[in-house]
Amino acid sequence: MSKRVLCLITDGFEEIETITPVDLLRRGGVEVIITSMGEGIHVTGRSGITMHADAKFAEVDVSTFDLLFIPGGPQVAALRVDARVLTTARIFASAGKAIAAICAAPLVLHEAGLLNGKAYTAHDSTYSELLDAKPDQRVVMDGNLITSRGVGTALDFGLTLLAYLSGAEESARVAKAIMA
Repeated sequence: MSKRVLCLITDGFEEIETITPVDLLRRGGVEVIITSMGEGIHVTGRSGITMHADAKFAEVDVSTFDLLFIPGGPQVAALRVDARVLTTARIFASAGKAIAAICAAPLVLHEAGLLNGKAYTAHDSTYSELLDAKPDQRVVMDGNLITSRGVGTALDFGLTLLAYLSGAEESARVAKAIMA
């Protein structure tokens, strides 16, 4: 049975940090549902690219997913104060399910109280709040927590997520197919 990933976006999402991991996961046979946190199904990213989300957040049952994926970008300011997002992250953490965050998105996990005692990385713009971030690492895995630095690490991050969900062989197969 295919693993399922819940991806949360709202206006201001970082396009590369969203599309690259989603594309790699789907190439590897993982079902990814991109959900709009807003009222509409169309969401505009930081660079003006509008995406048609697969569903509205209110329409999904978060308990049916194996991994929560939060991309970064200016959207993080809205996500980190959205009670639905914080509650969802806590639900995944308490169920022992994986949570993935890239760029500034670890701030959401910080807000939810999920980074204490964990190893993680993030975009350097967050270091004044995320004092324990590992700036020298492109992707950091600590148990079920997977974090990455930003746009420049989106490919590594996506392949790591695929390896986590589907195994190293599947991740290597996709990497070879795209000549990574």
